Amino acid sequence: MPRIQTTEDRRLEETRTRKKYWKRWGPYLSERQWGTVREDYSPGGTAWEFFPHDHARSRAYRWGEDGIGGISDRHQMMCFGLALWNGRDAILKERIFGLTGNQGNHGEDPKEYYFYLDSTPTHSYMRMLYKYPQAEFPYEYLVEENRRRGRGDPEFELLDTGVFAESRYFDVFIEYAKADVEDMLIKITVVNRGPEAAALHLLPQFWFRNTWSWGKDLRRPLARVGTSVPGSACVELQHWQYGKRWLLCAGQPELLFTENETNNARLFGGKNRSPYVKDAFHEVLISGNKAAVNPEQMGTKVAAYYPLQLGPGESATLKLRLTDLEPLGAMDTGAGTVGGFVSPGTQERAEGVPGTNDFAAGFEGLFATRKEEAEEFYASRIPKELTDDAKAVMRQSFSGMLWSKQFYHYDVRTWLEGDPAGPKPPAERWNGRNKDWTHLYNDDIISMPDKWEYPWYAAWDLAFHCIPLALVDPDFAKDQLILLLREWYMHPNGQLPAYEWAFGDVNPPVHAWAAWRVYKIERRVRGVADRGFLEKVFHKLLLNFTWWVNRKDPDGANIFQGGFLGLDNIGVFDRSAPLPTGGHLEQSDGTSWMGMYCLNMLAIALELAKEDPAYEDVASKFFEHFVYIARAINDFGTDGRSLWDDEDGFYYDVLRLPNGEEHFLKIRSMVGLIPLFAVETLEPEIVDRLPGFKRRMQWFIDNHADVPEHIEMTQRSARGVRRLLSLVNRKQLKRVLTRMLDETEFLSPYGVRALSRFHKDHPYEVHVNGNVNRVDYEPAESSTGLFGGNSNWRGPIWFPVNYLLVESLQKYHHYYGEDFKVECPTHSAEESDLWQVAAEVSRRLIHIFLRGPDGRRPVAGGLELFQSDPHWKDLMLFHEYFHGDNGAGLGANHQTGWTGLVAKLIEQSGE
Repeated sequence: MPRIQTTEDRRLEETRTRKKYWKRWGPYLSERQWGTVREDYSPGGTAWEFFPHDHARSRAYRWGEDGIGGISDRHQMMCFGLALWNGRDAILKERIFGLTGNQGNHGEDPKEYYFYLDSTPTHSYMRMLYKYPQAEFPYEYLVEENRRRGRGDPEFELLDTGVFAESRYFDVFIEYAKADVEDMLIKITVVNRGPEAAALHLLPQFWFRNTWSWGKDLRRPLARVGTSVPGSACVELQHWQYGKRWLLCAGQPELLFTENETNNARLFGGKNRSPYVKDAFHEVLISGNKAAVNPEQMGTKVAAYYPLQLGPGESATLKLRLTDLEPLGAMDTGAGTVGGFVSPGTQERAEGVPGTNDFAAGFEGLFATRKEEAEEFYASRIPKELTDDAKAVMRQSFSGMLWSKQFYHYDVRTWLEGDPAGPKPPAERWNGRNKDWTHLYNDDIISMPDKWEYPWYAAWDLAFHCIPLALVDPDFAKDQLILLLREWYMHPNGQLPAYEWAFGDVNPPVHAWAAWRVYKIERRVRGVADRGFLEKVFHKLLLNFTWWVNRKDPDGANIFQGGFLGLDNIGVFDRSAPLPTGGHLEQSDGTSWMGMYCLNMLAIALELAKEDPAYEDVASKFFEHFVYIARAINDFGTDGRSLWDDEDGFYYDVLRLPNGEEHFLKIRSMVGLIPLFAVETLEPEIVDRLPGFKRRMQWFIDNHADVPEHIEMTQRSARGVRRLLSLVNRKQLKRVLTRMLDETEFLSPYGVRALSRFHKDHPYEVHVNGNVNRVDYEPAESSTGLFGGNSNWRGPIWFPVNYLLVESLQKYHHYYGEDFKVECPTHSAEESDLWQVAAEVSRRLIHIFLRGPDGRRPVAGGLELFQSDPHWKDLMLFHEYFHGDNGAGLGANHQTGWTGLVAKLIEQSGE
């Protein structure tokens, strides 16, 4: 049995054992469904243009829903979110606005401010904040100014427009507290931060995802006005899958009803199927067209209309409840009365659950209880010795990760074929995007990198997400890793889907590493070692490993290709496109990732072999395969050059030309540090328990004279011979670390840069066919459009690879101990062992988010509002990557996913 520490842990256990499904409802709405590949039916795959932001308010989505601070059930049949209007905007604010990949001078980018403040793993309590300007939202200004700016200019943000001057904005806090699995209390608190009175129109909305317009399932759900309990308005909701639910709105607001149907007349000049369409509430408020809503008060989309007028500093709170308790039957008939009220298909109202007519003490008491339980839960996960600031960083990073769950639905065959009720998609699509992935059927809750900028899963991102997630919800972390290995995700040939823009692209193979780490984290956190999970993952990963060997090592020389491998623009060429020189790249990172993959699979096989000797043979296979890769990367590739440059003491990609010539691409980048990731120790107490593996390993060592170059053995362990498996030997390690820890090269005050600062004054150039291909050190956004241009690996700091560097340094220290020391930083004359070096890199990464002695957070850069304003300075954005020199956040600004690794670093290393 796992350790049960808190009330929230009990909910997690009830979910795991299927006694109660606490996760049926959660923050599963996307923040951007428009502009996605799933909604794109264009002939040329122009997703941004086919379904733009301007269409989103009027056009029904096919594959999912979006909204502000919203929730849905796990299949997104029923949705709740918030709409707002300040009396000045040209459109009703129903979703986060941002620029498309083609509009932004550095790619797609949301132009709003919103923050995930709290969430428990079961979403029993959640809280987020949206900041809404009181001035007219500057949609066109943002588009035009960013269009005017070039790649050498910074992005033009909402703060730059001046709409937040004099604090003329509303803070909108959205909170949820679950009374039970299907009983959600909702509280929306608005504060006028400005110096004058201001109007705000709030429309909490409920709607059904449109599943009936596509010709496959004509069953239509219904929302209609219901019999209300005293002091509230009631909407009765009926869905063919879930039965009845009710939305109760305190204060008896006006109820507006319409249909979640496309406004064809507005968008395409066509005929509407219904007189009541998706953008009806916009029409009512902004155009004054009261005929836009259904006077019979029924439909598939409903809003409760609350017009507010708030004085300076004044606040107002809206209270709602989405419940499966029949309102009249579940009222409190007297103070403290509980139990005995039965809702169709549900249990009776439990003790402590307020009656449906109680929006006062009982309602507030339930919120207070759920907040206390959230505090109790995180007190059990966040080290007590941390400062309040470090605790806040951990808490907000966990909250961001949990809010970034999203319902993701994509059936590629149906998408390519089109729907019976829709126009036939262009035939060109069968030769276009994802045409080879017709087996893929996704209908799941998945951890997203960023629900606005990247509202789709990415294979290697997801693996990193699972590390911090395992600290708070190991079951969810394990489920995510298993999900991508299921047959409706993994390609029949063994490839994992990369991301929806190109499922056939190749991400680094870090799935085995993540599974091994999650297994060990759960064993520590919950006291349970889930060998069934490890075994299930291992078997599927055997297929994926075989795919890598067969597809990415074309010459059978154990030197691997792989394309961009997640490092977007790090090379002098687009590594996913045919080379302008012809030939191919022998990739240092591709080969190193495979070395790491071998060692991860070896570690898992050895763990499983403790109870099942059948795994000893496959462990031997991965041991031997690793040695072959280690020999290839350090000695020779295919009849040619090693990827190790002994002159520079660094690893490089090698360009192999059609005429047989080979050239180092001497770019000092993360590509040359990734060989450090392939390191593992074989402990004597494990090897000695597995005689078959030990015998085969010794035979292999005795019969391959070059093996000792790649395996070190020591008697350092009192239990016997400890062995180190590493692509990088002791001598090479010192030389690579000399560059990595040099502050004029890789080591920034805020972590390890993806490209050496050496290239600031020494750009790398290749001249091909009269064109100059060049790599410069660029510590901020990229000045090139290579690979989309919105991610930059030419100088910034990235958490996932830094995290792996920290872990690798710890593994090297485990073997070499305190006797192995290097200068840290290089040229400082200060020597440190590798555990101390790992701690120093961790400290630099963590301090991106912590307030320094000057009270400023590096992540916020020069944004004074975030540095000093009391209503902003404790709000953190977890960016995609960080400035290589000053630590300021860059790229996607809600990428808590892999940047959420900061929580794991704080947990294991402190401040």
